[in-house]
Amino acid sequence: CTPPARRAASLAVSPAAGPADERVETRVAGLSPGQPVTLRAVAADDRGCLFQSCAHYRADSRGELHLGTDASHGGDYTGVEPMGLFWSLAPAAMEKPYQRLVPRNTSNPMKVEVLVHQGHSPPGSMPGPVMAKVEVQRLFTAPGVRRIRLKEGVVRGSLFLPPGDGPFPGVIDMYGDEGGLIEFRSSLLATHGFAALSLPYFDFEDLPRVMKELKLEYFEEAARFLQRHPKVKGPGVGVIGTGKGAELALSMITFLPEVVAAVSISGCSSNTVADLRYGDMTLPGLRFDMKKVSVSDSGVFDIFEALDDPANPANSPSVIPVEKAEGHFLLVVGEDDRMWKSSIYAELAIKRLRQHGKENFELLSYPGAGHQIDPPSTPFCQVAMDRVLGVPVLGGGESKAHAHAQEHSWGKIQEFLHLHLG
Repeated sequence: CTPPARRAASLAVSPAAGPADERVETRVAGLSPGQPVTLRAVAADDRGCLFQSCAHYRADSRGELHLGTDASHGGDYTGVEPMGLFWSLAPAAMEKPYQRLVPRNTSNPMKVEVLVHQGHSPPGSMPGPVMAKVEVQRLFTAPGVRRIRLKEGVVRGSLFLPPGDGPFPGVIDMYGDEGGLIEFRSSLLATHGFAALSLPYFDFEDLPRVMKELKLEYFEEAARFLQRHPKVKGPGVGVIGTGKGAELALSMITFLPEVVAAVSISGCSSNTVADLRYGDMTLPGLRFDMKKVSVSDSGVFDIFEALDDPANPANSPSVIPVEKAEGHFLLVVGEDDRMWKSSIYAELAIKRLRQHGKENFELLSYPGAGHQIDPPSTPFCQVAMDRVLGVPVLGGGESKAHAHAQEHSWGKIQEFLHLHLG
């Protein structure tokens, strides 16, 4: 008699195309009970750099696997992690290390190929034969979201508007000292019903090439533009920023009455690097002391101790007087941020608010999370190339804890903005 035919393995990832910040369900069927398999994800960035991840699983007694309930036993992560293959994507062995997988063009979906291989193959080794594969598309812009390139007076950037008539809560979105225009968080915010203005402040079009000094009037004009836009709900707007952008968010809510809600992700409670001017007021920028930078054997720069201490009374002219703000603060920090001491800086800001009898803040502090807390499933990058220094800089964090912080904070950020912007 002939032996029973082997069932072919099948792989299903749903949705096959969906918002980049939402979970997918990954299931494998048609395996033998207890069969070892390696699941891999492969993606390329806009420049063709290849990223990949892998994890080791065993089929259950029915020859099936569900990443929402079954644990990985090895590879790039362990445990039950439904999105582990996505947040652990890292540059492939032949690529330059320390690169981030973030889209430069939000109108194109990020394509991720998910594969099932026979047996357990360690990261970086040749995987076993492919048993099944499927392509998943991660969308940064929902259908109907409009992107409008801005040249309004001095203001540059992109405005993302949700589908429909609105009006929508308005949010200004800024990143850090990498400069340029970074749009993927704004396009995702628009997907969730916010009118989001992605605001560059140097190294873009006719803006200054480097961050020498900043004028708050530029940010004021952006806030007024957004506030007056017919699709934007009033009376005030919100602002979200990471790193240098977080600290600018704190300055905006402090000095600009148009801004009523500020999300500071991994920010400093003082103005740093570049002087900030507003009319005849100046907040000098705290400096980095390069003598306090340490370099590992592998050439990774640790700048954790290098920033002037904001708590030193000599540096008090740089402190952002957050107690003057009428609006509300959401401070988001990773307790393992190695870029700088954002946990301590958040405490300094809170202490200052409390000393003035204010309770207009909320703190989200995540053990094991690093510096760059982005929307969910953004691949974790412990060390990244610094555009200004041109060297790899330690951002800190542990991949699983960081991924969980990204997922949790993203929901909380949207709740906070909806609460205070209507």
